[in-house]
Amino acid sequence: MASLDVCVVGEINPDLILYGLPKDLQPERESLIEGFRLTLGSSSAIFAHNLSVLGARVGIVSKVGSDALGKMALGWLSNGGVDTTRVRESTSGSATGVTVILTHPGERFILTYPGTIFELRYEDLDLDYVFSARHLHISSYFLQKALRPKIADLFSDAHRKGLTTSLDTNDDPEDLWVNDLSETLRHVDIFFPNEREAKRIARTDDLPRAIADLSEHVGIVAVKLGSNGAIARKGAQEWRCSPVRADVVDTVGAGDTFDAGFIRRFLQGAGVDECLAYANVAAAYSTTRAGGTEAYRDRDHMNDFFREHGAASTTP
Repeated sequence: MASLDVCVVGEINPDLILYGLPKDLQPERESLIEGFRLTLGSSSAIFAHNLSVLGARVGIVSKVGSDALGKMALGWLSNGGVDTTRVRESTSGSATGVTVILTHPGERFILTYPGTIFELRYEDLDLDYVFSARHLHISSYFLQKALRPKIADLFSDAHRKGLTTSLDTNDDPEDLWVNDLSETLRHVDIFFPNEREAKRIARTDDLPRAIADLSEHVGIVAVKLGSNGAIARKGAQEWRCSPVRADVVDTVGAGDTFDAGFIRRFLQGAGVDECLAYANVAAAYSTTRAGGTEAYRDRDHMNDFFREHGAASTTP
């Protein structure tokens, strides 16, 4: 049985990112773009890949289609050192999910075909493998249609087995933010919303109030603020981290990489302030290349960037 630092349960899909789109797309007209990138996508897979490159032993439990996109995504993960032996191939005929990201200056539009993302069930999980890890992470809560009714139980069981847990809900495509999340949060040690998500889940437009409310339900709340840095709160203590300077090419996957950086230092026994600072460096570095994992394929550049910002990217 594999001995893991982190087991990730969630979705795997590629991202097709289109750059330099016309501001106004006209129907029936052929529009030209400046470039594109087909790369590893999905919150779970980006988190797993970049955490593995940062030095953790990571395995992922997921489901993909029997198509070329699924095989490509698994190849990208394996090349990053992630154990993919517990990824199941769908027998339903569904294709691997895919996300198309349309980028404009200052904004982006995200279109996702769920495919096999919606099919991962509790019964698909190798629980002995999941609980062989020190830590369990789940992303994209609202996309896990088949798994979601059992996520609270999965986290609860993980705690009983001695694992710590973390959750990043990401966006709710239906924008409902339903109340079943509250039961899951009772079993979450570290919660990773961005500012909008924190407000929507807490049902308030006031960020400090949202953070205070969420911190009553989870051990640590770490809120990603984009270009304004990040805030973490544990009980009554709160830490704020300023943004890290970087030559930004693409912010896709920066939030997932923030999660990976935080968990890397958390498992090394660091304090919340250290975890927050390291997560900020990890997220900033991810923006220096197109796509969520491309920067982490260049390990020499990664090590230079982390050293420049006073952080060691991997353990000796």
